[in-house]
Amino acid sequence: MLVVEDLNAGYGKFSVLYDVNMVARDKEITVIVGPNGSGKSTLLKSIFGLTTIYSGSIRFDGEELTKYPPHMIAKKGIAYLPQTENVFTNLTVRENLIMASYSLKKEEVEDRIEEVVSMFPILKPLIDKRARTLSGGERRTLAIAMSLLRKPKLMMFDEPTTDLAPRIAREILNTIVGLRDELGIAIILVEQSARKALEIGDRAYLLVDGRVNFEGTPEELLNHPRLSRLYLGIETGL
Repeated sequence: MLVVEDLNAGYGKFSVLYDVNMVARDKEITVIVGPNGSGKSTLLKSIFGLTTIYSGSIRFDGEELTKYPPHMIAKKGIAYLPQTENVFTNLTVRENLIMASYSLKKEEVEDRIEEVVSMFPILKPLIDKRARTLSGGERRTLAIAMSLLRKPKLMMFDEPTTDLAPRIAREILNTIVGLRDELGIAIILVEQSARKALEIGDRAYLLVDGRVNFEGTPEELLNHPRLSRLYLGIETGL
């Protein structure tokens, strides 16, 4: 579904990614892990048109994305959920959902809002509360619901469990699994909690200093005696 080839990208004159190659397949969770500052978030931003692309290709369903701005990439069927600032805190849950439905036809909006709220019952009693009053897990759930309004084919998550209690973090990861299994959505997941992410993934990439250091199955990376310990802090055999 998504193919990244020989991507070199960064911010202005500051290079971050070097010759990155990656494939995200339909109805799979592609996990990207690596130490802090390795370029994981920059890769997601590059796919979504938020960085400077120096060279390389990013194709989605066979179409080159590097020529499009973010709002056009969103219309192609890609949703990007950043780690922070992914909801409008001064608006209510309903108002957030309405804001996220900007690309839908007016007559579709209420039906789609009702549909996504039914997917996440936790939002129903919160519908008229301002987003700033929600817990961290509730905000992440709202952000996911906002993205689902436009029926994306690919969703990109940037560290969705950061600062969440372990139980809530597991619920968010279970939700991501459900998006793949129940809705058939392709997922690219950047996650600092490497073991938890790799346990639910179908394909894994390890980024180190802006370069792909490993590509393979999550099991292969988890069981790699050197890479898992050196870059992910995971001792094999635990």
